[in-house]
Formats: sequence, structure tokens, C-alpha cells
Amino acid sequence: MKLKILFILISPAFLFSCMTVPKNVVYFQDLDKYQQNIRVVNDSAAYDPVIRRNDELLITVSAPVLAQESVAQFNLPPVSYLAAGETNLQKPANIQTYIVDKDGKIDFPVIGQITLAGLTKSQAIERIRQSISNYINADPIINLRIVSFRVNVLGEVRAPGIHYASLEKMSILDAIGAAGDLTLYGNRKNILLIRENDNGSFSHVRIDLTSSDLFASPYFYLQQNDKIIVEPNKAKQLESKFGVADGYKLSVYSMIFGAVSIIASTAVAIISLKK
Repeated sequence: MKLKILFILISPAFLFSCMTVPKNVVYFQDLDKYQQNIRVVNDSAAYDPVIRRNDELLITVSAPVLAQESVAQFNLPPVSYLAAGETNLQKPANIQTYIVDKDGKIDFPVIGQITLAGLTKSQAIERIRQSISNYINADPIINLRIVSFRVNVLGEVRAPGIHYASLEKMSILDAIGAAGDLTLYGNRKNILLIRENDNGSFSHVRIDLTSSDLFASPYFYLQQNDKIIVEPNKAKQLESKFGVADGYKLSVYSMIFGAVSIIASTAVAIISLKK
């Protein structure tokens, strides 16, 4: 009888304590199945970003000291821009960039148009090197950087908006981290990723952040202009459906119901002891 009474007394507290730690907010709950090593489909060391239409590229060509003059013609001249009302011409000049047009091409000095869209960064460098090899005797050094690598994170995150990748590489975890992580209302099991394809169409995929299978997904690393949408969980949807006032009433009713349950359990225990 004493054990039954004790169980009645502690059951409500146990149930409420379990409710305060929802399991659906924990990332990669099955990570232990990989033991120690996780192999990502797109190996980080071998990852090479692909150039896409509307990308902004920073390209510079250099060579050994004796051949600097021969490669200077392949670099855009630095320019300075003055804002309205400014008269200071001592500002440092900015290096010009190239915009990949709708046909996937850039207009390169001396050479003219070069198609780069669809090529990886290393492939684009090699194409530029081959294009200018007929104009110089030295082996040119070509640096290419995608300066417009960005993704858009929306929904239940702490800092929604556009986020840039400084290293030309961004995983979905990097993007979510840049957005300040998901709020407690974010649905971690059904994140929507929307991607624009080269032909102008869009594709989408659903991602589960509670599953370690994400590391083996071809969508682990993002592409330029990917959109990540974090949907609200059921609690947030319910709150939105009923409104703030109704949600407050519901929470008050829940507290009252919990208090009544505890009082009733205590009363039953006291009556049982008297008997």
C-alpha cells in the first residue's frame, strides 16, 4: 500500500519532468551508430565548388617577375568609387570582378568571352590558363575566387537572412550556425532545402537534422543561392492557430489541470493512510 501511495505522489512530477526535455530538439540522435569515423559523400578535402550563372568572380593573373608586363593586360584595372558628396580621391582602389552572365560566360580582357558556368573552380582556372597561353611565354599564375557564395536561411532560426561563405564552401550545418541555430520552435525533422538548377528549374529535398544520415547526403554541402526553410513545429503551429490569448489560456488551463491532479493524488494518499 505504501509503495502504491508513493507512486501516486511522484507520478505527476515524473511526467512533468519528462515533458521539459523534448527529444525532438537533439541533433544527430543516432550518431553512435557511426562509432568514430563518418564519411561524407562530398569529401571536404576534395570539395571543388561549381561556377554558376550570376556568380561574381574575382580573377587575377600573375607571373614570375620578368613576365609581369606580359600578364598585366589580362587583369582588370582597379577602380575607385566616390559616394554622393565625397571628394576624397585617396581611397584605396578596388579590384574589379566578373559577373557570369545568363549564358554562363564572362568577358575576359584580350581573350573575349569565356564560358565558365558548369565548371568547377579548378576546371575554370585551367580553361583560362589555356586561353591565355598563346599570348605569353611564361606559365601564368591564376587565382580565382567566388565572392558571391551565399545561401538564404528562413523560418524558425534566430538570425534569418542571407549568409555568405568566405571559404567558397558551406555545409548545411555551417548555414544554420551562421543563422544563429534553430529556435526551440524549429522542426528539426523536416527542413526544406530549395535549389535552383542550371536549366532554371527548381528542385527541393527534405532534411532530418536528428538523423546522422545527413552526413552521407549529397545535400550536406550547399550550392550558391540555396534556400533553407525551417518550418515551425506542431507547438508553434498550434500557438499560431489559436493566437496568443488562446495559447495563454491553454497554458493556464494546463497548469490548473496539473495542480488539480497533484491535489487529487495527495488527497487520495491521505485518505488511504487514514484507513
